[in-house]
Amino acid sequence: MHIPDNYLSPSTCAALGAAMVPAWTVSIRKLKKEVTRAKMPLLGIGASFSFLMMMFNIPLPGGTTGHAVGGTLLAILLGPYAACISVSVALLIQALFFGDGGLLSFGANCFNMAFVLPFVGYFLYKFIKDRVGGEKGEYAGIIVGSYVGINAAALCAAIEFGIQPLLFKNAAGQALYCPYPLSVSVPAMMIPHLAVAGIVEAVFTVAVFTFIKKVSPGTLYEGEKQKSKAVYGLLAALICLTPLGLLATGTAWGEWGADEIQNVAAGGGKPLGFVPEGMLHGIHFEAAMPDYSIAGLPPYAAYILSAVAGVAILLILFKIFRSIKSKNKGMQ
Repeated sequence: MHIPDNYLSPSTCAALGAAMVPAWTVSIRKLKKEVTRAKMPLLGIGASFSFLMMMFNIPLPGGTTGHAVGGTLLAILLGPYAACISVSVALLIQALFFGDGGLLSFGANCFNMAFVLPFVGYFLYKFIKDRVGGEKGEYAGIIVGSYVGINAAALCAAIEFGIQPLLFKNAAGQALYCPYPLSVSVPAMMIPHLAVAGIVEAVFTVAVFTFIKKVSPGTLYEGEKQKSKAVYGLLAALICLTPLGLLATGTAWGEWGADEIQNVAAGGGKPLGFVPEGMLHGIHFEAAMPDYSIAGLPPYAAYILSAVAGVAILLILFKIFRSIKSKNKGMQ
């Protein structure tokens, strides 16, 4: 679901980036008011969970791959505004250091995964939990919210892909950016997410929520004990297991490179046969560890080191934010 650069037109990216500005602004204001200094590191932990979940690629129908995001999980643990910021920062680190998602399309990816996913998922979670009540309602809300949340995000991405050939063509009528119309992009994205990725998102969400509720209830409930060591232990375990994401072969739908896309079927089983001009002449950013690889290291070792680096960066960033928050509070 990470949209690379040059699949969306610059104007589409600008519009979605502009749509995220008020979402980020409101979320930051909410964090300043509602998240205490003591709980600020939880945002880094939440961002780390999301980062790691997105490294666990799974095979999807059609020969592509996908992954969980953890947006609803973070919204339940930290609140939807905190989830918006945590997932946004995780996506930024992925784009900058690992080339997972584009820089120009950063706003679009945040709109889908850091805004639509956590807010839709959290709304459904609260709606069901408040009406059913008890543990049954809580878990029903988690399952439905996480499943619908990631599918809502996938639908947004499918629409963003699908409108490109309608709006942006060259003189010969060829698509300048994503060449797949809505009739291709919507079923290609939605069928695998409805059938597999949504279930995986729900399983991840329930499993991590249950673990944290048991070992560190203070993360969820005021007045309960917060045991960070157990949560950090889970992060360490996930880091060690990330190479499992390498078992899923193939490329995620809509994430083919310019050297691949002309050979990908565009509908009707026929290869596309050309490379859109926007992909040839657009932005081409070289990440330090593209696709979580490191020159000279076997894939599994590079994957683990990438996971360690990503988590470390996120934890450090949010500790810095905590220090800034404390400094600003002391100056008031």
